[in-house]
Amino acid sequence: MFNAAPRIIIAALRGGSGKTILSVGLTAAWQERGIQVAPFKKGPDFIDAGWLTFAAGRFCYNLDPFLMTDAQILHSFFSHSGDSDICLIEGNRGLFDGFDVKGHCSTAELGKLLKAPIILIADVTMATRTIAALIMGCQKFDPALNIAGVILNRVAGPRQETLVRNSVERYCEIPVIGAVPKLKEDLFPERHMGLVPHLERKHAEKAVAWAKSNVERNLDLGSLWSLSHQASPLNRECQNRRPAPPEPSNADPPRIGYIRDKAFWFYYPENLEALRSLGATLVEINSLEEKELPDLDALYIGGGFPETQVQALTDNKSFRDSLKEEIQNGLPVYAECGGLMYLGESLLLKENTYPMVGALPLHCVMEEKPQGHGYTMLEVLGNNPYYPVGETLKGHEFHYSRPIMSQAEKFDPVFKVLRGRGIDGDRDGLCKKNLLATFTHVHAAGNDMWGKGLFRAALERQKRKETHFSTG
Repeated sequence: MFNAAPRIIIAALRGGSGKTILSVGLTAAWQERGIQVAPFKKGPDFIDAGWLTFAAGRFCYNLDPFLMTDAQILHSFFSHSGDSDICLIEGNRGLFDGFDVKGHCSTAELGKLLKAPIILIADVTMATRTIAALIMGCQKFDPALNIAGVILNRVAGPRQETLVRNSVERYCEIPVIGAVPKLKEDLFPERHMGLVPHLERKHAEKAVAWAKSNVERNLDLGSLWSLSHQASPLNRECQNRRPAPPEPSNADPPRIGYIRDKAFWFYYPENLEALRSLGATLVEINSLEEKELPDLDALYIGGGFPETQVQALTDNKSFRDSLKEEIQNGLPVYAECGGLMYLGESLLLKENTYPMVGALPLHCVMEEKPQGHGYTMLEVLGNNPYYPVGETLKGHEFHYSRPIMSQAEKFDPVFKVLRGRGIDGDRDGLCKKNLLATFTHVHAAGNDMWGKGLFRAALERQKRKETHFSTG
């Protein structure tokens, strides 16, 4: 057994109870006190993880029981927490909400795997003693789970706080370690089904400081620290072995670009780390400001919210044109969700049409309701540069865009959708030369084919370029 870093999981009775704001505030409060916090996010979420990254000053890593095996989760946890004083894991949705009726892939299941004390947030709006019944129900529902403390949120006043606190501590026999009042201001506005990304917030530091101040006023930091040290030892032998380092080569490492700016920033740190570990040199690119694509051997375009920067993307025509030309010349490109939208012919937003790259024969229409949201499973049917035919991929999608194919007969889908929405509920993945675009996000920590496929394509492109120059 191994004494991993002290740790707690911030969970809740349901989604929308304030997990992210309190997790961000708690992370910032500990950081200010010189405590090194290793943040983690349960689930496939990018936005909450982005805020935790911003508050901690280090990457927040996703621990997802659907996308990753238990061994892969433990490997990531050990690898990214060794230099920390405490680990804070933010759960998602309600404590027991999972993939099926048995609760697979729930925050509760992750809590048992990590042997982490659970701090349960309870929204007490228009309730008192009933909160104790709900928490006791969670205790009885799974006695193996260590529910170690409770935070009351959206408390109306001292009388309600006293009633709820006394009820929880009497009947559930666990401490209430904080009570947060109903807040008159909210510096974390929401869009779609989550918080507005911190990259779009002009006053992100002010928002984090506001969350930290609320935590410091209303939570018992000392009790939370003590509870984190009650975590049981973990079996380190369960983690994955580290991948073998790349074999030495006399050739220059392939250059793999990735677009990261206010439009495209949905990248798991593990995906970029996977490419580096294979030997790639990563080149960060800003599609809003740079005039043309730099010299690359491959390109990765992650997800994001291109609709929020649509005018700037449209105005930067020289960059769009250079990207389209390189795709036509065979540049390996892997695009996810927002990247797929960008590579289409146009984006339709509020009755306005904005030209995009034009590398794929589709138009994307922004809708008010989600067109695809949740975990996905894809079967690889068509030939492509990155995945072998016959493989099954796990991922997730989150998009409000509805694709309209303009020349569907010219393109066979790469993936059959077994779970999720994709392009039309049955198909996903468009391939053109060495470009593959899909609505599904893949997590490299749970799927090593992704990084190996893109790296291999980059090497092949590099060799073709060297052959061309040597014979030219």
